[in-house]
Amino acid sequence: GSHDSFSYWVDEKSPVGPDQATAIKRLARISLVRRIVKKWSVTQNLTFEEQLEGGIRYFDLRVSSKPGEIGLETYFIHGLFGIKVWDGLKEINTFLEQHPKEVIFLDFNHFYAMDDSHHHFLINRIRSTFESKLCAVECVEYVTLQYMWEKKHQVLIFYHHPLHEEYSFLWPGNKMPAPWANTTNVHRLLQFLETTLEERSRYGTFHVSQAVLTPRVRTIARHLIRGLKNTLVHRNLPMILNWVKEQKPGVMGVNIITSDFVELVDFASTVIALNDLLLEEDESTS
Repeated sequence: GSHDSFSYWVDEKSPVGPDQATAIKRLARISLVRRIVKKWSVTQNLTFEEQLEGGIRYFDLRVSSKPGEIGLETYFIHGLFGIKVWDGLKEINTFLEQHPKEVIFLDFNHFYAMDDSHHHFLINRIRSTFESKLCAVECVEYVTLQYMWEKKHQVLIFYHHPLHEEYSFLWPGNKMPAPWANTTNVHRLLQFLETTLEERSRYGTFHVSQAVLTPRVRTIARHLIRGLKNTLVHRNLPMILNWVKEQKPGVMGVNIITSDFVELVDFASTVIALNDLLLEEDESTS
């Protein structure tokens, strides 16, 4: 998976989004401030298509309306506004049309400046884009690749809002817990990932290990121009990848792992290779 999957492009000419504090919104009237916000908002370099081609199958999504804009259009957001959600969905669907056995997870986990009419509009866009590819809510343990292929499903949508109850194809957010370490310290991050794996529910949910470091205001103030990638990610990603290599998938093991700048190391291929351990287990038991 990728963290803030959509943030490969954010619009530094747009106002700062409603996900930011009031003080930042005031400061961001200055174009230089918006450029700095961009350096700390971008967590991916690859487009949706490029991430899919590289093996990413879980997408972490934050969505907002544009306050003051007429209509119900929604945009991806992380500090600054990204592309229209509609455009992102179509790009993902094009890949699925070309790869009918691939399965993806879209996790809509933060919403800003949206009332029920925005939600219904967005949900109908999701339905009209993916149609029969959408997998209805089911017991998690039933949803194997074989199950998805037999039903010709390719998409699981997780929707962290009460309106999920009105739509059979929206999985509740509590089926996709993603505990957040909220630290700049890589050692604390790895300890947190270990602890949350030990606490992982044995049945009934997926699980996201967010292998990401989060800058504090102090971090940003000290390294304004360097940005997230040069300050936190480059230096710490090799250690995070070493942790990934030591993991085992399956019950009480890792399930979905997300990272910033997924192309900087062999992140996707390293995570995917963990599945070989499950195959080895199957062979040894049979």
